[in-house]
Amino acid sequence: MSHSDPADGTPSSSSAPDLTRAAWAAGFAAVALDNTTREYPYAAHHTTSGPEDRALPVELHPAFATSYDWHSSVHMHWLATRLVAYGVPADLEARITSVLQAHLSADHLATEAAYLRATPHYERPYGWAWLMRLAAEVAASEVPAVRALAPGFAPVVEVLEDLVTRWVEGAAHPVRHGVHSNSAFGLLLVLEGARSLGRTELVATVERTAREWFGADAGWPFAWERSGHDFLSAGLAEADLMRSVLPASEFETWARAFFSEVSAGDAILTPTTVRDENDPQQVHLFGLDLSRAGSARRIADALRSADAEDADLTALLDGAADRLLASGLAASVGEEYYSTHWLASFAWDAMEAREHAAR
Repeated sequence: MSHSDPADGTPSSSSAPDLTRAAWAAGFAAVALDNTTREYPYAAHHTTSGPEDRALPVELHPAFATSYDWHSSVHMHWLATRLVAYGVPADLEARITSVLQAHLSADHLATEAAYLRATPHYERPYGWAWLMRLAAEVAASEVPAVRALAPGFAPVVEVLEDLVTRWVEGAAHPVRHGVHSNSAFGLLLVLEGARSLGRTELVATVERTAREWFGADAGWPFAWERSGHDFLSAGLAEADLMRSVLPASEFETWARAFFSEVSAGDAILTPTTVRDENDPQQVHLFGLDLSRAGSARRIADALRSADAEDADLTALLDGAADRLLASGLAASVGEEYYSTHWLASFAWDAMEAREHAAR
């Protein structure tokens, strides 16, 4: 089933879309509410330990047993918390808040933390990263009903810090794929969450790891990107992480070397082609456009803030960002669940980057 026109309250896909959060918040709120309350279909990635290990997803994951799979459920709950804080119609706000309170209870989160501790490779690092981001968002929320849920995240944050630390200390090399296993994307979300939550040791660990894994990279071969199921640009995800780790002047020098192979018209700066919108792997490419839009905007903003000498690179990234954002938007609020169970999170992230850069 192909996606149709966007949900009520969002711009039509038949013309150039309005790329502001204000134009899409209500539509995204409806998507987030649907995702956080839809239990099936659910792709459980639980490794069964024997014939008696037959628990339903909601028994294993009382907080995150919706939205097709565990990591998508986590970041759809993150989107829901962002939308409540941003402001959505009162009826949606009340319903979303009720769902958040029901799902993100202390008991439910304790069960999730215990599961992660017992299965230390589960959802590494993508699911961990979104969960850290969710914990930080709840703790910092300006909405009292949401912020009241923050104490329940304590065991989750503790186990995530332990898992991330053990992972990076035990790995000599990063993963550079354009999918869930990508190390740079995971580290960026963990770093931002750890900073917000005041986890100074974890911050130091991630910053040190980023420098060790990516600090010497130069001449990234962007022409080799992309594969047919990427939803992340390995190169832009890495640069986005280093933008957050390095001081401005140091990042400018690093970026100049890293992006040395990029020029106008490159595929990395242009929207993708999705021929079959019912193919769960191809629709990853909508997410690729959205994630590239957010990364490109943040990287360009960092270079601009550093008064970078290479204005051409900044202009290339700025110029690409809106095209990429527009490319993936309609699918995020369509009718194809392979798209709608996750894309809106990346779209909102890219919109926030766009509006921050415009200030």
